[in-house]
Amino acid sequence: MVDQVRTGGCLCGGVRYRVTGPLQPVVDCHCGQCRRTHGHIAAYTAGAKATLDLVEDTSLCWYGSSPGIRRGFCGTCGASVFWERIEGPDISIAAGTLDGPTGLATVGHIFVTDAGDYYAIADDLPRFAGSDQGALDSDTT
Repeated sequence: MVDQVRTGGCLCGGVRYRVTGPLQPVVDCHCGQCRRTHGHIAAYTAGAKATLDLVEDTSLCWYGSSPGIRRGFCGTCGASVFWERIEGPDISIAAGTLDGPTGLATVGHIFVTDAGDYYAIADDLPRFAGSDQGALDSDTT
């Protein structure tokens, strides 16, 4: 597979990035933290941290949302852009922040037991009560 170069960023442009290499398929997260961070479910892809280049990070802020976990967002427009295990090799990227076309597809749902009561998951994609534990990200794009 030929590595792709993808770009993306926040609404105001204070956070811009370039990622070179394969990205995992998109997974929709229904956990309470993602719903509060994004205002609804979160759709994330992921890639190796080593392949991510911050082109513009003047307004990038980080919030430690759990032990060993942090979320990257724009301090100006408020866009949620990244999620990462600080000690892990990968970084999750909010799929909606990628410039199109992405060439990615959604492959499943995680933390469905935490889903909000105001919506239904209306597709037939795989669902996991908690984390997918790698079951959904075996194919990279």
